[in-house]
Amino acid sequence: MLKNKKKYVLKIIKIFKSNPLEFVCPLKFSSPFELLVAVVLSAQCTDKRVNKITKNLFKRYKNIKDYANADIFELESYIISSGFFRNKAKNIIESAKLIISLYNGIVPNTMFELLKLPGVARKTANVVLSFAFNVIEGIVVDTHVIRIANLLHLTEHVNPVKIEKDLMNIVPRIHWKIFSFYIQNLGRTICKAKNPNHIICPLNKICHLKN
Repeated sequence: MLKNKKKYVLKIIKIFKSNPLEFVCPLKFSSPFELLVAVVLSAQCTDKRVNKITKNLFKRYKNIKDYANADIFELESYIISSGFFRNKAKNIIESAKLIISLYNGIVPNTMFELLKLPGVARKTANVVLSFAFNVIEGIVVDTHVIRIANLLHLTEHVNPVKIEKDLMNIVPRIHWKIFSFYIQNLGRTICKAKNPNHIICPLNKICHLKN
């Protein structure tokens, strides 16, 4: 069963590579901490909305010390449209203070250290490691990956940690970053939750849902 899934994944990757995409992070940032902030804001919020928020946010708070010293109510006013803004503002400020006290103001580049930060789970850590440091310790599992990995029968779980473990077992490590990137893009543009377009989907010949 595992062997068959590995072969299936290689087919998927081959198809993805035949349809090249511009391989860039959808979140705009100019430093590792700005990326961390953007990913924290992206929980239950679209990348498009986050980029709109951070356009003004990053002008107001220019470095990690600005966030550490931020008035929480002012910070909340900048990120309110991201949803769950109170928890996000609290986590951003506490993360800034922790990074300053533990890591001399430098965002750590290991999964172990990033997971110590408030509000940072594996998805957030994987994005920061991948796009800020080009360090690959796992597979980014967001809502698109959760849904499409299940549609493709690559996992039977809904828990992101369990899904990541399943994918790491069948996706060659060299492809961890690109696999997640392509799945996310597929979910945003073609295999949408409410109206998937099977006709133009690059995976329509091997997808279990093809009509």
